[in-house]
Amino acid sequence: MKFLKFGIVGFSGLLLDFGVTYVAKEKLHWNKYVANSLGFILASASNFIFNRIWTFNSQDPEIGWQYSKFLGVALIGLLLNNLIIYLLTERFMRLNFYVAKFCAIVIVFLWNFSINYLYTFPR
Repeated sequence: MKFLKFGIVGFSGLLLDFGVTYVAKEKLHWNKYVANSLGFILASASNFIFNRIWTFNSQDPEIGWQYSKFLGVALIGLLLNNLIIYLLTERFMRLNFYVAKFCAIVIVFLWNFSINYLYTFPR
């Protein structure tokens, strides 16, 4: 059940991530990696709040420490995300940026769930 909830929260984060990235990249003409990073970070913050409250029902009073752990996992995920986008758009397949971003999100989703389940929101 937690995996399903994590997926639902992740989907809301995906919408936020893609929306912010699109506006920053296409409308504001920011560098694609900066735009991607901004979308990813905002979605990660949103996902932390929803996962803490709904997915993992965390009552941990050390919210600052918990958020720093979540953010650390997210930053590693961001590095993986940007690396995958780079590899898929510029090195190997020359995929469309948004297709590559979607692929990266799916891969990083698995990383994020596993590490957050075991490290950030332990039972």
